[in-house]
Parts: sequence; structure tokens; C-alpha cells
Amino acid sequence: MSKKRLKVLLIVEQCNPDWASVPLVGYNFFQEINNLVDATLVTHIRNKSALEKHPEYEKTIYLEEGKLAKQYYKIVEKLTATGRINWPMYHALNYPLYEQFNQQVYQKFKGKILNGDYDIVHAITPMMPRYPFKVVSVCQQTPFILGPVNGGIPFPPGFQKTARQEFVQFNFLRAVGRALIPGYAETYQKAHKILAGSQYTLNMLKDLFAIPDQRIDLFYENGISEEFLNQKNILNKDISKINLLFVGRLVPYKCADIVIESIGKLEPEIQSKIRLSIVGDGSEKNNLENRVKELNLGEIVSFAGWVNQQETLDFYRKADIFCFPSIREFGGAVVMEAMACGLPCIVANNGGIGEYVNEETGFKIEPISREYLTQELTSKIKLLVEDDRLRESMSAKAIEKAREFAWENKAIKIVEIYEKMLGEKSVSVST
Repeated sequence: MSKKRLKVLLIVEQCNPDWASVPLVGYNFFQEINNLVDATLVTHIRNKSALEKHPEYEKTIYLEEGKLAKQYYKIVEKLTATGRINWPMYHALNYPLYEQFNQQVYQKFKGKILNGDYDIVHAITPMMPRYPFKVVSVCQQTPFILGPVNGGIPFPPGFQKTARQEFVQFNFLRAVGRALIPGYAETYQKAHKILAGSQYTLNMLKDLFAIPDQRIDLFYENGISEEFLNQKNILNKDISKINLLFVGRLVPYKCADIVIESIGKLEPEIQSKIRLSIVGDGSEKNNLENRVKELNLGEIVSFAGWVNQQETLDFYRKADIFCFPSIREFGGAVVMEAMACGLPCIVANNGGIGEYVNEETGFKIEPISREYLTQELTSKIKLLVEDDRLRESMSAKAIEKAREFAWENKAIKIVEIYEKMLGEKSVSVST
């Protein structure tokens, strides 16, 4: 007799296979969990056109927004996107739009939850630990799981200039939100299980809400798709050079400038052996291009601009070393992708990316100061360029480590958490 599939309500406000970042992560979680359980997806109407390309997702509920909300959304986009996005302000101004969705989820599903229609309620996005979920108030008998949530990571003390460029002065809005947003504390106090996407966020939430160990787990939000794990022979790879790679938005805290400075500090003999490709676009691109000219690195450093995911995959596969000294990275999906393609990774040890990389798969550098990070990055690049055996060993270990993050494996672990929660519920009821 086949095992009965769990009935799960998945709340994924941002769930879109055509978009990047959180909406794509939300979609990947939904897609793989949906393969293992009887899932009902509730999401925003903005995702409808993308999800309707997949008619197999029958149990999808789209929540509408009014004309006023649509106009407000456009205003928020304009106010916060002035070259670089002011993320603290963006999240604060976006809250009224999210709250409309939050209230609609509650009104539409509270009766079904109270009626026991679902075995589990799982809220996946938004992923930042700043927004409430009102349905937690009706989940007394139905286990409610939240996350993975990630964020709140501070800038390293030695990078305050970069912090100001990234609008750190608006971070007080987080504390204001925690104090004023209805249901925020209740969400974390009543959730049966919270998944935190980094050790920093886990510790922060435990301290803020006195959450006991058994109610919170470390669970990284990013995953790896099969196309990254299925290795293919690379045609046209330049084997006469060691190919370095940076992938990410060209904004101050991602620190592509530090990669360029590090290349500039290498001895001419090492420089002659390498190439650096910078994949991405953003407000710092002109400054970075000018710095390459100043350092006479035009023969070594090239800018690919923004490229789609398939082209990005080609860059990973043609590279040998991944350089990503971003100083404030919550998830850092690009590091997982690089590892999946067999690249030793050199990263800054602050946030999620410092937790993916270990001594077998690359190097993590303490972001003590800009000078120290640059110096150490130069040293690690030199070491990997000169030591073929070390590079090959780290490459093999990186692929092995990345397989742990395959989306299918992550979904299996999520369902195991569901089953454990239901088992604990049964024990508590029987006793």
C-alpha cells in the first residue's frame, strides 16, 4: 500500500521561474516540494503569467491586488531605485503591499486550516526575517513552518564607507518594523519550526525571541539545479591560461573592485598566466572599467556585462577559480553554482558564503579591512595559480560539497522535517 502524500499549504508570495533571486528560489522550493507532497500553492498575481506556462501546477491560488496597490508598487520602485537600490527603504515601503497579501491569505485559508484540511502550513517567502504571517494565529493544531529566512547581517567594521554607500543609515527601520508591525513577534513566537538561512540569522532570531533550539534549524535557502551539476566537456576553453571569474551585481558591497586591485598586485609572471572575467552589471561598472585602465590590466580583465543563466553557466564551466569577496552576502547562490562547476572559491567570511566554503573547497578571508582582504585575495590567487594539484583537489571537493545543495535533496530534507513535526505532534496529542 502506497504511503499517503502529505497535504501542504505552501505560502510563497514571490514564486516565479522567470525572475532571479528570491522569486526563483521560492519557485525552486515549490517545484521540488510539490513533487513529494500534495501541495496547494498560494502566491501573488504577479507570478501568474510565468506559472501558467506549467499547467501541471493545478492547485495554485493567485491573490489579486487593487489598482491603488499597483500604482503604489510603481511609485516604490521609482523612489528606491536610483542607480543602487536602497534596500532598507524598499522593504519598509513595500510592507503595505505585502500586508495586503498577508491579510488575504488569512481570510482565504483560516477556515480550511482550522478545519484540518492541511497537514502542514509552510511559509517560504518573503525570506527576510522582517514580515509577519497572520495565519500562524490559526495553526494551533496544524504545524506551521517558516523559512528559510535570512538577513540582518551587519557590514564588517572595517567597511563603513561601503556601508554608507549601501544606505546603512536606514537600517534603523528594521527595529522600527519589529516594534510596530502587527503580528511580527507572534509569527516567530508561535511558529512550530523556523528555518534560518545563516548562522548569524539563526543566532539573531534566537536572541530576539528567546527561541529554544528545538524550534529553529540552520537550513540554507539557496540550492543547485541539475544543469549545474551535470558536467559536460567544455569546448573552446583557453587551457593556456588560468581563468578567474567573478559573477554578481556590480555594486559596492560585492567588491569586484577588490578582485581587480588584487590582480593588479600580482607579480608580472603570475599576471601573464591568468585571465579574469567579470560577469554582471550595475552602478559600479564604469568605475571598475576605469580602474582596469589605470592599472593597465586591459589584456587580463574583461567585462561580460549581464548575461542569462545559460551563458553564465558557460562562464563557470570555462573558469578555474572563483573570486567573490562580497562583504555582506546573505545567500550567495553564485558561490554554490561555482562550487557545482568545480571551482575553488575565494570568499570573504561574512554571512552565508563563509559557511558554504571550507578548507577543502577554497579559502575564506576575514574581512578585517579593505587592505587586508585585498592582500589575502592576492595571496590565495597566487597559491591556486601556482599549485595545480591543490586546485584540482579543491575542484573535486567543491563538486562533492555542492551536491548536498541539489534542489531535489533540499526538498527531501524539508519533507523529512514535515514528517518529524507531525510525529512530534502525534506524540504530544497521545500523551
